[in-house]
Amino acid sequence: MRVLVVEDEKLLADAIAGGLRRHAMAVDVAYDGSAALERAGVNDYDVVVLDRDLPQVSGDAVCGRLTESGGQARILMLTAASAVTERVAGLGLGADDYLTKPFAFAELVARVQALGRRARAATPPVLERSGIRLDPHRFVVTRNGGPVSLSRKEFAVLAELLRADGGVVSAEHLLEKAWDEHTDPFTGVVRYTIMNVRRKLGEPQLIETEPGVGYRIR
Repeated sequence: MRVLVVEDEKLLADAIAGGLRRHAMAVDVAYDGSAALERAGVNDYDVVVLDRDLPQVSGDAVCGRLTESGGQARILMLTAASAVTERVAGLGLGADDYLTKPFAFAELVARVQALGRRARAATPPVLERSGIRLDPHRFVVTRNGGPVSLSRKEFAVLAELLRADGGVVSAEHLLEKAWDEHTDPFTGVVRYTIMNVRRKLGEPQLIETEPGVGYRIR
């Protein structure tokens, strides 16, 4: 899952980003509204965690622009305002969910994961195929009931393959969803990660390569 965190308090923004990365999400950070719109214009985000009070371009304006663009990104708006009228106003701008500061980080993660499922074709909270079971909330993977230990990037790649439900997933899509904007698009990191996931899942091999197209779980 690819997430954009937009928050002008850098310590908070970096803390949110770090926490989401620990849940196997690819996270970019913007510290103002202008940077947020620039990143959203070039990257395909599943969820945008958006502070309402931003410099340069307000969170309200960013929310409106993202909604008007017709993109699939779901918006979780953050604010220090707890009044019902403020929350209603934010939702009226196109936000999909609202969270007031201070918040419990576990709730933020749960809301981001829920919005991520809504950002694409409906998928169940726990992903299963060919004996593989992946629980994003608990960060647990099993194959035929036995535990599989994966790194966060390996977990993210496997989740994308499972969400495709047997369809082919391109290396470009995996790079977009599992790594942030600082990753070299010409790197072999996707191929290397797929190799490690195959090895850790064990025999018989389940991840197939479609030459020149991508990967799928049979």
